[in-house]
Amino acid sequence: MENTDDVRSALIVGAGIAGLTAASALAGRGWLVEVAEVSTEGATVGWGLSLTGPSLRALDQLGLADQCLTARIWHAHDHHTDAHGAVTPVALPCLLGEDRPAMAGIARGELHRILHTAALRLGVRIRYGLSVSRLAQQAGQVHVELTDGTTRAVDLLVGADGIRSTVRDLTGCTAPVDYHGQMVWRALVPRPDWATGIHTYASTGHQTGLVPISATQAYVFLTENGVRPEVLPDSELAERMAELLASFAGRVAEFRPLVARSGSVVRRPVQTVIVDAPWSHGSSIVIGDAAHAPSPQMISGAALAIEDGLILAEELDRQQDVPKAPESFTDRRWEQCSVLVKTSVAISHLEQEQRHRDSHQLIDACHRQMAQPA
Repeated sequence: MENTDDVRSALIVGAGIAGLTAASALAGRGWLVEVAEVSTEGATVGWGLSLTGPSLRALDQLGLADQCLTARIWHAHDHHTDAHGAVTPVALPCLLGEDRPAMAGIARGELHRILHTAALRLGVRIRYGLSVSRLAQQAGQVHVELTDGTTRAVDLLVGADGIRSTVRDLTGCTAPVDYHGQMVWRALVPRPDWATGIHTYASTGHQTGLVPISATQAYVFLTENGVRPEVLPDSELAERMAELLASFAGRVAEFRPLVARSGSVVRRPVQTVIVDAPWSHGSSIVIGDAAHAPSPQMISGAALAIEDGLILAEELDRQQDVPKAPESFTDRRWEQCSVLVKTSVAISHLEQEQRHRDSHQLIDACHRQMAQPA
Protein backbone atom coordinates (compact mmCIF):
# COMPACT_ATOMS: atom_id res chain seq x y z
CA MET A 1 0.00 0.00 0.00
CA GLU A 2 1.54 3.27 -1.13
CA ASN A 3 0.03 6.66 -0.50
CA THR A 4 0.92 10.20 -1.46
CA ASP A 5 1.04 13.15 0.90
CA ASP A 6 -2.48 14.29 0.04
CA VAL A 7 -4.16 10.84 0.22
CA ARG A 8 -4.75 9.28 3.62
CA SER A 9 -4.41 5.52 3.98
CA ALA A 10 -6.22 2.96 6.15
CA LEU A 11 -5.71 -0.71 6.85
CA ILE A 12 -8.86 -2.46 8.06
CA VAL A 13 -8.50 -5.85 9.71
CA GLY A 14 -11.67 -7.87 9.11
CA ALA A 15 -13.92 -8.11 6.04
CA GLY A 16 -17.18 -8.55 7.93
CA ILE A 17 -20.05 -6.10 8.16
CA ALA A 18 -18.17 -3.44 10.13
CA GLY A 19 -14.96 -3.75 8.12
CA LEU A 20 -16.55 -3.60 4.67
CA THR A 21 -18.86 -0.73 5.67
CA ALA A 22 -15.92 1.27 7.02
CA ALA A 23 -13.92 0.46 3.87
CA SER A 24 -16.64 1.83 1.58
CA ALA A 25 -17.28 4.88 3.74
CA LEU A 26 -13.57 5.79 3.79
CA ALA A 27 -12.86 4.97 0.15
CA GLY A 28 -15.87 7.06 -0.87
CA ARG A 29 -14.19 10.00 0.86
CA GLY A 30 -10.93 9.55 -1.03
CA TRP A 31 -8.98 7.31 1.35
CA LEU A 32 -6.66 4.60 0.09
CA VAL A 33 -8.06 1.49 1.80
CA GLU A 34 -6.82 -2.06 2.18
CA VAL A 35 -8.69 -4.82 4.03
CA ALA A 36 -7.00 -7.89 5.54
CA GLU A 37 -9.30 -10.83 6.27
CA VAL A 38 -8.13 -13.99 8.04
CA SER A 39 -10.78 -16.24 6.42
CA THR A 40 -10.80 -17.49 2.85
CA GLU A 41 -12.60 -15.53 0.17
CA GLY A 42 -16.34 -16.17 0.09
CA ALA A 43 -16.54 -17.56 3.63
CA THR A 44 -19.47 -16.23 5.69
CA VAL A 45 -20.76 -17.33 9.08
CA GLY A 46 -24.47 -17.74 9.81
CA TRP A 47 -27.59 -17.97 7.69
CA GLY A 48 -29.23 -14.59 7.91
CA LEU A 49 -29.94 -11.48 9.91
CA SER A 50 -32.43 -8.68 10.33
CA LEU A 51 -31.61 -5.18 9.17
CA THR A 52 -33.27 -2.96 11.76
CA GLY A 53 -34.19 0.69 11.20
CA PRO A 54 -30.75 2.02 12.18
CA SER A 55 -29.10 -0.49 9.81
CA LEU A 56 -31.26 0.65 6.91
CA ARG A 57 -30.75 4.32 7.76
CA ALA A 58 -26.96 3.95 7.66
CA LEU A 59 -27.07 1.81 4.49
CA ASP A 60 -29.25 4.46 2.87
CA GLN A 61 -26.59 7.08 3.54
CA LEU A 62 -24.09 4.79 1.82
CA GLY A 63 -26.44 4.33 -1.15
CA LEU A 64 -26.90 0.62 -0.44
CA ALA A 65 -30.33 0.38 1.24
CA ASP A 66 -32.31 -0.24 -1.94
CA GLN A 67 -30.02 -3.12 -2.95
CA CYS A 68 -30.58 -4.71 0.44
CA LEU A 69 -34.35 -4.27 0.16
CA THR A 70 -34.80 -5.58 -3.38
CA ALA A 71 -36.52 -9.00 -3.30
CA ARG A 72 -35.87 -9.38 0.44
CA ILE A 73 -38.54 -10.01 3.04
CA TRP A 74 -39.84 -6.85 4.72
CA HIS A 75 -40.90 -6.80 8.37
CA ALA A 76 -43.43 -4.42 9.88
CA HIS A 77 -43.90 -6.09 13.28
CA ASP A 78 -42.36 -8.51 15.72
CA HIS A 79 -44.85 -11.02 17.13
CA HIS A 80 -44.07 -12.30 20.65
CA THR A 81 -46.04 -15.29 21.95
CA ASP A 82 -45.68 -16.08 25.65
CA ALA A 83 -45.84 -19.49 27.33
CA HIS A 84 -49.64 -19.17 27.67
CA GLY A 85 -50.24 -18.42 23.99
CA ALA A 86 -50.86 -14.68 24.32
CA VAL A 87 -49.50 -12.76 21.33
CA THR A 88 -47.99 -9.28 21.64
CA PRO A 89 -47.32 -7.54 18.30
CA VAL A 90 -44.60 -4.88 18.48
CA ALA A 91 -44.52 -2.16 15.81
CA LEU A 92 -40.94 -1.40 14.82
CA PRO A 93 -39.62 2.15 14.33
CA CYS A 94 -39.69 3.03 10.62
CA LEU A 95 -36.78 5.35 9.83
CA LEU A 96 -36.84 5.51 6.01
CA GLY A 97 -40.36 6.84 5.45
CA GLU A 98 -43.79 5.26 5.26
CA ASP A 99 -43.23 3.70 1.82
CA ARG A 100 -40.18 1.74 2.97
CA PRO A 101 -39.91 -0.97 5.63
CA ALA A 102 -39.09 -0.71 9.30
CA MET A 103 -36.92 -3.83 9.09
CA ALA A 104 -35.83 -6.35 6.48
CA GLY A 105 -34.55 -9.90 6.66
CA ILE A 106 -31.61 -10.78 4.46
CA ALA A 107 -29.33 -13.77 3.94
CA ARG A 108 -25.94 -13.05 5.48
CA GLY A 109 -24.16 -14.10 2.29
CA GLU A 110 -26.27 -11.68 0.26
CA LEU A 111 -25.49 -8.75 2.56
CA HIS A 112 -21.79 -9.66 2.38
CA ARG A 113 -21.98 -9.72 -1.43
CA ILE A 114 -23.54 -6.24 -1.53
CA LEU A 115 -20.98 -4.76 0.87
CA HIS A 116 -18.07 -6.55 -0.83
CA THR A 117 -19.10 -5.38 -4.31
CA ALA A 118 -19.52 -1.79 -3.11
CA ALA A 119 -16.06 -1.78 -1.54
CA LEU A 120 -14.38 -3.16 -4.67
CA ARG A 121 -16.22 -0.65 -6.85
CA LEU A 122 -14.70 2.15 -4.76
CA GLY A 123 -11.19 0.79 -5.21
CA VAL A 124 -10.75 -1.02 -1.90
CA ARG A 125 -8.15 -3.78 -2.00
CA ILE A 126 -9.21 -6.92 -0.08
CA ARG A 127 -6.70 -9.62 0.78
CA TYR A 128 -7.66 -12.97 2.32
CA GLY A 129 -5.88 -15.37 4.64
CA LEU A 130 -4.25 -12.49 6.52
CA SER A 131 -4.38 -10.87 9.92
CA VAL A 132 -2.10 -8.55 11.88
CA SER A 133 0.74 -9.89 14.05
CA ARG A 134 2.42 -6.72 15.32
CA LEU A 135 1.85 -2.98 15.32
CA ALA A 136 3.51 0.19 16.57
CA GLN A 137 2.81 3.92 16.49
CA GLN A 138 5.67 5.77 14.77
CA ALA A 139 5.92 9.32 13.44
CA GLY A 140 2.16 9.83 13.24
CA GLN A 141 1.49 6.53 11.46
CA VAL A 142 0.69 2.97 12.45
CA HIS A 143 3.37 0.49 11.38
CA VAL A 144 1.82 -2.96 10.95
CA GLU A 145 3.26 -6.38 10.31
CA LEU A 146 0.84 -8.87 8.76
CA THR A 147 0.87 -12.62 9.28
CA ASP A 148 2.50 -13.17 5.87
CA GLY A 149 5.50 -11.11 7.01
CA THR A 150 4.72 -8.05 4.90
CA THR A 151 4.50 -4.60 6.49
CA ARG A 152 2.38 -1.50 6.10
CA ALA A 153 2.70 2.10 7.29
CA VAL A 154 -0.78 3.65 7.34
CA ASP A 155 -2.50 6.73 8.71
CA LEU A 156 -5.24 4.64 10.34
CA LEU A 157 -5.60 1.05 11.53
CA VAL A 158 -9.13 -0.23 12.09
CA GLY A 159 -9.74 -3.45 14.00
CA ALA A 160 -13.03 -4.88 12.72
CA ASP A 161 -12.01 -8.46 13.43
CA GLY A 162 -14.83 -9.63 15.64
CA ILE A 163 -15.53 -10.59 19.21
CA ARG A 164 -12.09 -12.21 19.69
CA SER A 165 -10.23 -9.37 18.03
CA THR A 166 -6.47 -9.59 17.56
CA VAL A 167 -6.23 -5.85 16.99
CA ARG A 168 -8.03 -5.20 20.28
CA ASP A 169 -5.40 -7.19 22.14
CA LEU A 170 -2.49 -5.57 20.29
CA THR A 171 -3.76 -2.05 21.00
CA GLY A 172 -4.31 -2.75 24.69
CA CYS A 173 -8.10 -2.25 24.48
CA THR A 174 -8.65 -5.53 26.30
CA ALA A 175 -12.02 -6.78 27.48
CA PRO A 176 -13.37 -10.14 28.67
CA VAL A 177 -15.66 -12.23 26.48
CA ASP A 178 -18.56 -13.03 28.81
CA TYR A 179 -20.76 -16.12 28.50
CA HIS A 180 -24.34 -15.78 29.75
CA GLY A 181 -25.57 -19.33 30.28
CA GLN A 182 -27.36 -19.66 26.95
CA MET A 183 -26.66 -21.46 23.69
CA VAL A 184 -28.37 -20.28 20.52
CA TRP A 185 -29.31 -22.80 17.84
CA ARG A 186 -30.10 -21.73 14.26
CA ALA A 187 -31.48 -23.87 11.45
CA LEU A 188 -32.02 -22.79 7.86
CA VAL A 189 -35.51 -23.83 6.66
CA PRO A 190 -38.00 -23.07 3.88
CA ARG A 191 -40.07 -19.99 4.75
CA PRO A 192 -43.71 -20.75 5.65
CA ASP A 193 -46.17 -18.54 3.77
CA TRP A 194 -47.48 -16.97 6.99
CA ALA A 195 -44.02 -15.83 8.15
CA THR A 196 -43.79 -12.20 7.03
CA GLY A 197 -42.16 -10.89 10.19
CA ILE A 198 -40.21 -12.13 13.18
CA HIS A 199 -42.22 -14.55 15.34
CA THR A 200 -40.93 -15.51 18.80
CA TYR A 201 -42.33 -18.11 21.19
CA ALA A 202 -41.65 -18.77 24.87
CA SER A 203 -42.07 -21.99 26.79
CA THR A 204 -41.38 -22.89 30.39
CA GLY A 205 -37.81 -23.83 29.47
CA HIS A 206 -36.46 -22.08 26.37
CA GLN A 207 -37.30 -19.54 23.66
CA THR A 208 -37.62 -20.06 19.93
CA GLY A 209 -38.60 -18.10 16.87
CA LEU A 210 -38.76 -17.85 13.12
CA VAL A 211 -36.96 -15.12 11.15
CA PRO A 212 -37.70 -14.83 7.40
CA ILE A 213 -34.65 -13.80 5.36
CA SER A 214 -35.93 -14.07 1.77
CA ALA A 215 -39.03 -14.98 -0.20
CA THR A 216 -38.12 -18.66 0.11
CA GLN A 217 -35.95 -19.02 3.22
CA ALA A 218 -36.09 -18.41 6.96
CA TYR A 219 -34.11 -19.50 9.95
CA VAL A 220 -35.41 -20.97 13.17
CA PHE A 221 -33.59 -19.97 16.33
CA LEU A 222 -33.74 -21.66 19.71
CA THR A 223 -32.25 -20.12 22.84
CA GLU A 224 -31.32 -22.93 25.22
CA ASN A 225 -31.16 -21.78 28.85
CA GLY A 226 -28.90 -22.85 31.70
CA VAL A 227 -26.35 -24.89 29.80
CA ARG A 228 -22.58 -25.04 29.57
CA PRO A 229 -20.98 -24.04 26.23
CA GLU A 230 -19.87 -27.53 25.22
CA VAL A 231 -19.46 -28.53 21.58
CA LEU A 232 -21.80 -31.13 20.08
CA PRO A 233 -21.16 -33.23 16.94
CA ASP A 234 -22.56 -31.60 13.80
CA SER A 235 -24.31 -34.85 12.88
CA GLU A 236 -26.48 -34.62 16.00
CA LEU A 237 -27.52 -30.96 15.81
CA ALA A 238 -30.71 -31.17 13.70
CA GLU A 239 -32.17 -34.04 15.72
CA ARG A 240 -31.24 -32.47 19.07
CA MET A 241 -32.71 -29.10 18.10
CA ALA A 242 -35.96 -30.73 16.99
CA GLU A 243 -36.15 -32.54 20.33
CA LEU A 244 -35.82 -29.25 22.21
CA LEU A 245 -38.63 -27.75 20.11
CA ALA A 246 -41.02 -30.52 21.22
CA SER A 247 -41.90 -28.54 24.37
CA PHE A 248 -43.50 -25.76 22.30
CA ALA A 249 -47.11 -25.71 21.12
CA GLY A 250 -48.89 -23.76 18.38
CA ARG A 251 -47.12 -22.90 15.16
CA VAL A 252 -43.78 -24.16 16.40
CA ALA A 253 -45.15 -27.63 15.69
CA GLU A 254 -45.45 -26.59 12.02
CA PHE A 255 -41.79 -25.70 11.55
CA ARG A 256 -40.31 -28.29 13.91
CA PRO A 257 -40.27 -30.98 11.14
CA LEU A 258 -38.44 -28.49 8.90
CA VAL A 259 -35.71 -28.22 11.52
CA ALA A 260 -35.40 -32.00 11.80
CA ARG A 261 -34.80 -32.17 8.05
CA SER A 262 -32.47 -29.17 7.85
CA GLY A 263 -28.94 -29.79 6.70
CA SER A 264 -27.81 -26.40 8.01
CA VAL A 265 -27.87 -26.19 11.81
CA VAL A 266 -25.40 -24.37 14.05
CA ARG A 267 -25.14 -23.95 17.84
CA ARG A 268 -23.27 -21.02 19.36
CA PRO A 269 -22.75 -19.59 22.87
CA VAL A 270 -24.44 -16.30 23.85
CA GLN A 271 -21.47 -14.04 24.51
CA THR A 272 -20.92 -10.31 24.87
CA VAL A 273 -18.02 -7.86 24.92
CA ILE A 274 -17.91 -4.20 25.87
CA VAL A 275 -14.54 -2.44 25.80
CA ASP A 276 -14.24 0.40 28.27
CA ALA A 277 -13.65 3.74 26.54
CA PRO A 278 -11.48 4.71 24.78
CA TRP A 279 -11.66 2.26 21.89
CA SER A 280 -8.50 3.65 20.36
CA HIS A 281 -4.77 4.00 20.88
CA GLY A 282 -3.18 6.69 18.77
CA SER A 283 -4.32 6.11 15.19
CA SER A 284 -5.58 2.57 15.90
CA ILE A 285 -9.21 1.85 16.75
CA VAL A 286 -11.57 -1.11 17.19
CA ILE A 287 -15.15 -1.07 15.91
CA GLY A 288 -18.09 -3.45 15.58
CA ASP A 289 -18.00 -6.64 17.64
CA ALA A 290 -14.35 -5.99 18.47
CA ALA A 291 -15.49 -3.05 20.61
CA HIS A 292 -19.08 -3.88 21.57
CA ALA A 293 -20.66 -7.26 20.87
CA PRO A 294 -24.26 -7.59 22.14
CA SER A 295 -26.11 -10.85 22.65
CA PRO A 296 -28.42 -11.74 19.72
CA GLN A 297 -31.73 -11.01 21.48
CA MET A 298 -31.74 -7.38 20.28
CA ILE A 299 -30.92 -8.37 16.65
CA SER A 300 -28.88 -5.16 16.51
CA GLY A 301 -25.27 -6.24 16.24
CA ALA A 302 -25.33 -5.61 12.48
CA ALA A 303 -26.87 -2.17 13.02
CA LEU A 304 -24.08 -1.13 15.38
CA ALA A 305 -21.44 -2.46 12.97
CA ILE A 306 -22.86 -0.63 9.94
CA GLU A 307 -23.30 2.61 11.87
CA ASP A 308 -19.75 2.33 13.20
CA GLY A 309 -18.23 2.25 9.73
CA LEU A 310 -20.21 5.27 8.58
CA ILE A 311 -19.71 7.35 11.73
CA LEU A 312 -15.97 6.67 11.85
CA ALA A 313 -15.66 8.09 8.32
CA GLU A 314 -17.74 11.12 9.33
CA GLU A 315 -15.49 11.84 12.31
CA LEU A 316 -12.38 11.52 10.14
CA ASP A 317 -13.93 14.11 7.82
CA ARG A 318 -14.48 16.47 10.75
CA GLN A 319 -11.02 16.10 12.30
CA GLN A 320 -7.88 17.40 10.62
CA ASP A 321 -5.74 15.39 13.04
CA VAL A 322 -6.32 11.67 12.38
CA PRO A 323 -5.62 10.50 16.00
CA LYS A 324 -8.36 12.83 17.28
CA ALA A 325 -11.03 11.18 15.13
CA PRO A 326 -10.98 7.81 16.94
CA GLU A 327 -11.40 9.67 20.23
CA SER A 328 -14.38 11.67 18.98
CA PHE A 329 -15.81 8.52 17.41
CA THR A 330 -15.71 6.77 20.79
CA ASP A 331 -17.33 9.80 22.46
CA ARG A 332 -20.13 9.73 19.91
CA ARG A 333 -20.74 5.96 20.03
CA TRP A 334 -20.01 4.92 23.61
CA GLU A 335 -23.37 5.54 25.28
CA GLN A 336 -25.57 4.03 22.58
CA CYS A 337 -23.41 0.94 22.08
CA SER A 338 -22.82 0.27 25.77
CA VAL A 339 -26.55 0.64 26.52
CA LEU A 340 -27.40 -1.90 23.83
CA VAL A 341 -24.86 -4.43 25.11
CA LYS A 342 -26.01 -4.03 28.71
CA THR A 343 -29.67 -4.25 27.67
CA SER A 344 -29.01 -7.44 25.71
CA VAL A 345 -27.42 -8.98 28.81
CA ALA A 346 -30.45 -7.94 30.90
CA ILE A 347 -32.77 -9.58 28.36
CA SER A 348 -30.73 -12.78 28.54
CA HIS A 349 -31.18 -12.84 32.33
CA LEU A 350 -34.92 -12.13 32.08
CA GLU A 351 -35.37 -15.00 29.64
CA GLN A 352 -33.64 -17.41 31.99
CA GLU A 353 -35.89 -16.19 34.82
CA GLN A 354 -38.94 -16.89 32.58
CA ARG A 355 -39.91 -13.19 32.71
CA HIS A 356 -40.82 -13.05 29.04
CA ARG A 357 -43.27 -10.15 29.20
CA ASP A 358 -40.60 -8.01 30.86
CA SER A 359 -38.03 -9.03 28.25
CA HIS A 360 -40.40 -8.13 25.38
CA GLN A 361 -41.06 -4.71 26.89
CA LEU A 362 -37.34 -4.11 27.28
CA ILE A 363 -36.68 -5.15 23.68
CA ASP A 364 -39.35 -2.72 22.44
CA ALA A 365 -37.97 0.16 24.53
CA CYS A 366 -34.41 -0.49 23.41
CA HIS A 367 -35.37 -0.56 19.71
CA ARG A 368 -36.93 2.87 20.14
CA GLN A 369 -33.83 4.19 21.85
CA MET A 370 -31.59 2.78 19.13
CA ALA A 371 -33.73 4.56 16.52
CA GLN A 372 -32.49 7.93 17.77
CA PRO A 373 -29.87 9.56 15.50
CA ALA A 374 -26.40 8.19 16.24
